[in-house]
Amino acid sequence: MKLGWNFDTNTETYINSWKVTEQDPSNGDISFKMDYQGIPEIFLWNKNKRIYRSGPWNGKRFSGVPEMQPVTDSIQFSFVENEHEVYYTFTIGKQSLFSRLSVTPLGELQRLTFINSRSFWSKFWYAPKDQCDHYKECGPFGVCDTNGSPVCSCIKGFRPKNHQAWNLRDGSDGCLRNNELDCESDRFLRMVNVKLPETSRVFVNRSMGILECGEMCKRNCSCSGYGNVEVVNGGSGCVMWVDELVDIRVYPAGGQELFVRLAASDVDDDVLRESSDHKTAKAIGIVVGGAAIIFLVLGICFLWRKKKLRCLLNLKEKRERRAGSLERSQDLLMTDGVFTSNREQTNENNMDELELPFFDFNTITIATNNFSHENKLGQGGFGIVYKGRLMEGQEIAVKRLSKNSGQGVEEFKNEVKLIVKLQHRNLVRLLGCSFQMDEKMLVYEYMENRSLDAILFDKTKKSSLDWKTRFNIICGIARGLLYLHQDSRFRIIHRDLKASNILLDREMNPKISDFGMARIFGTDQTEANTVRVVGTYGYMSPEYAMDGIFSVKSDVFSFGVLAMEIISGKKNRGFYSASKELNLLGHSWKLWKEGNSLELIDSSIIDNSYLPSEVLRCIQVGLLCVQERAEDRPTMSSVVLMLSSETATIAQPKNPGFCLGSIPIETDSSSSKQDESCSVNHVTVTMVDGR
Repeated sequence: MKLGWNFDTNTETYINSWKVTEQDPSNGDISFKMDYQGIPEIFLWNKNKRIYRSGPWNGKRFSGVPEMQPVTDSIQFSFVENEHEVYYTFTIGKQSLFSRLSVTPLGELQRLTFINSRSFWSKFWYAPKDQCDHYKECGPFGVCDTNGSPVCSCIKGFRPKNHQAWNLRDGSDGCLRNNELDCESDRFLRMVNVKLPETSRVFVNRSMGILECGEMCKRNCSCSGYGNVEVVNGGSGCVMWVDELVDIRVYPAGGQELFVRLAASDVDDDVLRESSDHKTAKAIGIVVGGAAIIFLVLGICFLWRKKKLRCLLNLKEKRERRAGSLERSQDLLMTDGVFTSNREQTNENNMDELELPFFDFNTITIATNNFSHENKLGQGGFGIVYKGRLMEGQEIAVKRLSKNSGQGVEEFKNEVKLIVKLQHRNLVRLLGCSFQMDEKMLVYEYMENRSLDAILFDKTKKSSLDWKTRFNIICGIARGLLYLHQDSRFRIIHRDLKASNILLDREMNPKISDFGMARIFGTDQTEANTVRVVGTYGYMSPEYAMDGIFSVKSDVFSFGVLAMEIISGKKNRGFYSASKELNLLGHSWKLWKEGNSLELIDSSIIDNSYLPSEVLRCIQVGLLCVQERAEDRPTMSSVVLMLSSETATIAQPKNPGFCLGSIPIETDSSSSKQDESCSVNHVTVTMVDGR
């Protein structure tokens, strides 16, 4: 029996009771199910109400079942948690022993064992077995103790929230702090032999020790408590709570340690001294234990090297006698592996196998305040982007894949595969990802000024983009594309370059983002074809939109559109001149041919704040990039050179692609002149994924 979740198949295995009538085997109201968020633990449910909690698995047992001990040669308990599945199971060592776990219609979880001599199922263990096993019996920051009278008490430094109910032995409302926290001066109260609070929304780091965990919790003012994940070998891992601590109970023995954040005035010196002495003793134990291990390893290495040297010397003597030549013996000795260097051992191939940090779903949930609307930064074809703050204090941006998004797992994996191997100041940095069942998320560095389109096309904000800033943004995007096309280890075609995919940091430096549509090209590959055209109308090159052909020149076209938008402060798609005949590219081309290109510059830019020659150079480069024929467009290396040099020779642009708007086009070739008209997109595409 496996009780838990299979993430690959998105299936759950749980126990359900029969109906109240024992003769009716249909599903009843009671179920025993695992919550895999945070540190997995199992809950007993009555319909939609939790009535019992096992506590998290601590390496030996569930935290809320201290009596859970393996029965030698009989019942062995185990817990498995990895990227594919998480489950609890048990095995029976004796063939003559029969045991089963079941849920009764009256709400009791039972482990039964069969007594052969009496042909009877005996109740080996059951829950809930006392008042303190009832879920949230003493409410937030309350502690339940079956040996107490009443059973509920508040954690030191707290008082009952509802005194009247508390005096009547109803502690479900829990407790409140006596004094507000100060963060800087807060201390931690050490509690022992407790069932850890509910761990559905916690921060978990299994590689962190308790001392480091305490320091992190101390620095994070939202942290309300911390403890070890596992209790084996003296304790390991770090679990931190940022919410209320609920469903705590204390045992005479067999529980775990919990450190609760209190105001300094609420912690006695004796308690502080005890906690400090405990930490000091643990630190000394770790140091001593570590030193012993180091000496042991060094001793083993010394003996092994000594033995190996003796063997080599014996081999050398044998070969000297056999060959009769010291020189020959030395050669043989070297070829036997003493001085040779194995290139495979350097594992140069593994340089490409870059590791990407994996974020637990619960860590991201805490960081984004449960994906609150207040933390929403934006939304696109992929899904919603949220702002978050990790427990360490680092700000992040979380892109959460929408369950209804047509861009599913393949785009997600593609973006991870590509961007993790790319490092450039003008590319957004991917910090990690989360891939758990139907939740797929990418975690990026947070960009304080969000996306370019949010400022560029906002009448109230665009004035903050002076010409110098806009020029730096254009040049930064060009350098980022040059890196993708030429300087990175892979030739990358972005395929979805647009204003909303340009993020701005605190200093307004641009960073290209969203590589879900990107593709890798071989070093000698110039173009590729696809039947699935993806991208954003208004930025797609003619050959890509009409024939599905994409290359580095497709990105060049998108860059040209983006450059014209940055200069003008207007969108290419949706912009029409007074005559209702031209989009932004057509309007820019018309002004260029008339010699009035400076009229294109955004009216929010102050006249005397820019060099006309610099603006004209950017417009000319932009028009070169959006030329209809791909072979006429420059490479990004040429674009960067033309933008950065005032003396570089710049060719005259030809008519751009997609100049006309929604005006009906005459099919008669005599109705227009080739040198005066612009290309029109009359195309039927099998599948278009607009973003």
